[in-house]
Amino acid sequence: MTDRTFTVAEDDDGIRLDRWFKRHLADTSFNIVSRWARTGALRVDGKKAAPGDRVATGQVLSVPPAEAAPAEGARAVRAVVPLTEEEERYVQEMVIERTRDALVLNKPPGLATQGGTKTHQHLDRLLDGLADDAKDGSGRQRPKLVHRLDKDTSGVLLVARSARAAGHFAKTFSSRTARKVYWALVIGVPSPEEGQIDAPLAKQPGSGGEKMQVDEENGLPSRTRFRTIDVAGNRCAWVELQPLTGRTHQLRAHMAAIGHPIVGDAKYGGADAFLTGGVSRKMHLHARRLRVDGPDGKPIDVTAELPPHFSETLGMLGFEVMLGDMLPMDTPDPAKSTEVRMKRVAAAAKTARKARKGERRSRGVQSEAPRGKPDKPPAKGKPVKRK
Repeated sequence: MTDRTFTVAEDDDGIRLDRWFKRHLADTSFNIVSRWARTGALRVDGKKAAPGDRVATGQVLSVPPAEAAPAEGARAVRAVVPLTEEEERYVQEMVIERTRDALVLNKPPGLATQGGTKTHQHLDRLLDGLADDAKDGSGRQRPKLVHRLDKDTSGVLLVARSARAAGHFAKTFSSRTARKVYWALVIGVPSPEEGQIDAPLAKQPGSGGEKMQVDEENGLPSRTRFRTIDVAGNRCAWVELQPLTGRTHQLRAHMAAIGHPIVGDAKYGGADAFLTGGVSRKMHLHARRLRVDGPDGKPIDVTAELPPHFSETLGMLGFEVMLGDMLPMDTPDPAKSTEVRMKRVAAAAKTARKARKGERRSRGVQSEAPRGKPDKPPAKGKPVKRK
């Protein structure tokens, strides 16, 4: 069998060779790559290469044929089951916007974002159906997840179309400069009608990390802004939620903590989280809108339509969808972003170092002053020695 060859794409310029394998040949373990390097079977532009070497755009990688079975001691890799035509069509219908760097989806409720021990059908698997033909002819580029939604939460979810775009969006989400607006139907009516929930969250012991709780001592800072859009008497309220931090189940845990669990959220609201009168028992939490800047600086601003059960409930309660969209979206203050704060801290530290260095130089000049010509007048009561 002949060796396989691959051309390094622009998105992979400058990355380590072992990272390239993780991106494009995930079935090849690090042990196998290391063995190929030791035996000289791994080559870049015809020269021997090591896992730690960095590759550049246009270089050609020569890789031995895929091994039929994992090498001794290597971890077995789960076989990838190809998508059916129905699955490909299903994920393609989720796409509501395409840009050069991103695909924006409207995730339906009930679909997990990523897989787990008992979760075999999930969005991450379906992303194979959104792969593009790579411009360099090296194959298909699979979109990459950069944030998540809970399984029962519907709405806007962005995936990156390249590794470079994924790095940009991941930084944007972690620095909290992206803006996300959720709609939720909650039990009762919050008072006041709008405000900010500031309650640290931590994993609840005994839940296996599947449930969060307010923990003032050990919890991580968690903040949620809420605004009431409309109410149905004292029965329930339609609210807009904006997460200012990104903790697991943050919106669900926060609303339950203030006594207004999200309709259909049995995990945090128990039996009290359901409405009678034919209202769906599905969770009423929807990521309505996402605004984020792309790598080119152009804003991506997308709104996702409500799932059928949520839309039907709003109509049943007499709520008009246009009321929610009329609320202005808060824009983040760039001066308060994590990246800007870190740069300011670094700049302040650099200024302080320069000041200290200047003081040392000043002291050095003073110590070299001629004798008999003191820089400061002598203390009172002490005679001045003259030559």
